Amino acid sequence: MSGYTHSEPFNIGLLPVGAIHRIYYEQYGREDGKPGPPLKDPTSRWKAANYHTVIFLHGGPGGCTSRNNTTYFDPAVYRVILLDQRGTGKSEPTTELRENTTPDLVSDIEALRQHLAISKWHLIFGGSWGTTLALLYAQAYPQFVGSMILRGIFTASRLEVAWSRGSLGAANVYPEAWHVFQRYLPEDERHDITAGYYKRLTCDHHPTRLAAAKEWNRWELSIGELRVDEGGFKKLDDYVWSWAHALLEAHYAVHDFWLEDRQIFKPKNLAKIRHIPGKQIRSPFWI
Repeated sequence: MSGYTHSEPFNIGLLPVGAIHRIYYEQYGREDGKPGPPLKDPTSRWKAANYHTVIFLHGGPGGCTSRNNTTYFDPAVYRVILLDQRGTGKSEPTTELRENTTPDLVSDIEALRQHLAISKWHLIFGGSWGTTLALLYAQAYPQFVGSMILRGIFTASRLEVAWSRGSLGAANVYPEAWHVFQRYLPEDERHDITAGYYKRLTCDHHPTRLAAAKEWNRWELSIGELRVDEGGFKKLDDYVWSWAHALLEAHYAVHDFWLEDRQIFKPKNLAKIRHIPGKQIRSPFWI
């Protein structure tokens, strides 16, 4: 996909959230968005100005945004906002686990909307873990969501997690990679892969953290596509990316993402977003 090309962001910022974190954001495309249909209140020009405002929610947890994420959106039409989630990318402080939970990330989306004086998101575009946040945000604030595009849906259910890090799912599709992934841990810790890796990712010994991060991410990259892109493994040599990605992913997984199992699919929660137009895009990536 060639997509659209955006110039430099017209605005960047760090928004303080909570007592510890500052979340980084960038804005691209039209500064005024695209004018919408006539409003009942013609004096509310700012509402029309935000008609085609898009927020892009990256995958992970532990991923981050880049200008490449704007490729889906015509800069002549859309005002595009990229957000790095707590503890990752250019948000500060990096790899901080305190006050870093799923409810925190959902509240950050709303804090950013208010900070930028956006009346309503025209579109929330989420990929993988970003789809989880998109759905949770829409269920918490349905009045501020105009539409959603969800690419490679992941809902943080126990079944999805078991498929990716258990012996009966992806392990059967990629047996060689699974063998390497589980064999990194002592045999008596392999019954809980996530806990075993998380213990090493959060230890004080730098070489152990680095080695655990590499193996965690090697598995993630191995199952991300049906045909493994060997070039993608070069990212494993980037310690800053590798540790942050593995640490935050394991941090969320070991805490069950601070969600009830299949929370998004509870009838009362689905009812909150049933009216919101949406589009699902298939993707080989789950997180």
